[in-house]
Amino acid sequence: MNTIYIDSRDGINRICIVEDGRLVEYYKEDTGRHRLLGNVYRGRVVNILQGMEAAFIDIGEEKNAYLNIKDALGREMMYSREKLTIDKVLKHGEDIMVQVVKEPLGSKGPKVTTHLSIPGRYMVLTPYSNRVNISKKIRAQEEIERLKTVGKELERNDMGMIFRTVSQGVDSELLKEEYNELVGIFERIEGERNYLPTPKLIYSEPVLVLQILRDYFDESKTDVVTNSKDIFDYLKTTTKLSDYNLKEKLTYDPQYNMDYHMSIQMDMKEALSRRVELKSGGYIVIDETEALTAIDVNTGKYVGNLTLSDTIVRTNIEAAVEIARQIRLRDIGGIIIIDFIDMKNQDNIDIVLGKLDKEFRKDKNKPYVMGMTKLNLVEVVRKRNRPTLDKETTIVCPTCNGRGRIRKNEA
Repeated sequence: MNTIYIDSRDGINRICIVEDGRLVEYYKEDTGRHRLLGNVYRGRVVNILQGMEAAFIDIGEEKNAYLNIKDALGREMMYSREKLTIDKVLKHGEDIMVQVVKEPLGSKGPKVTTHLSIPGRYMVLTPYSNRVNISKKIRAQEEIERLKTVGKELERNDMGMIFRTVSQGVDSELLKEEYNELVGIFERIEGERNYLPTPKLIYSEPVLVLQILRDYFDESKTDVVTNSKDIFDYLKTTTKLSDYNLKEKLTYDPQYNMDYHMSIQMDMKEALSRRVELKSGGYIVIDETEALTAIDVNTGKYVGNLTLSDTIVRTNIEAAVEIARQIRLRDIGGIIIIDFIDMKNQDNIDIVLGKLDKEFRKDKNKPYVMGMTKLNLVEVVRKRNRPTLDKETTIVCPTCNGRGRIRKNEA
């Protein structure tokens, strides 16, 4: 059974997603500060960098947004054989519609794209693609074929869609209703394309609580607990959740406090530590840097009961499960290098990588196993769209500036 805990106090919403008793995702929202991810803006091109094949867009926020050439190409341009450069695609001072795909991180502003997408409960509308795509978590071939057929029947004006996992088994009339609703949102966005002023916020994603329920709530196996009467009443009455069958799964507990939830606090402490213990006695070490994240697996106290090969494989399999959870909980993105304990047998390597890939399927940010290097290091890439858990919940020590070491007394 899964539970979504919503702890709201002092203008801060903290949301924890717990699956099978373990914390897997954590979100924090300052209700006085709006989030940018998913928002659509009419912006203005203020700087074109030919050497980087990119442009900076003024969207009316504190920092200008970064737009790469591949995210600036229209549908026709994407299939053009002509070699296109950023100065041919965009002009200085031009007004364009963009969507934020990555929150500002550190000194960097938000990252944007011109390829808009509008997410719903059962599908994501992809107006600049006419393809019908199905979530990889839907495995039944019969259901995949049904959704493809429904998608082709729904499609209009060459606007495709991605069916989400929760669309499995959903009646086609409900899917049609949501598709038309998402198309209506997109058409309203398009209707604002040529109207002043610029820059301007055209469309904003719903508040974080609604986003989390939209993306993670499954009425068959998810409970929702909140200590906020305002949030409880809002979730019970809002028409945006009318088809979620939420009422029986929603609990108001005014005494709930995440700070006193023992298992969540233990998982949070572990997620902010460099070393994570495994139940067998082994452990993993996670080091985050600007360029990449390195993860090392060790047998530790685990000596096994059979052969050395068996001990190594068992440790690596257990580590694969924990690594997938830690990456998701810490929200680590970009390049990830995993140093599993060396395995000589290719079958054992395939078992461990298969387990890692299976655990990654639970992650909506879609980590992808690139393969293994000649040094037996596993390469993984994961989309980064917001600050990591470490940056969200901690500050750099002003004394050591984040180096975290104490000099020896050489005497």
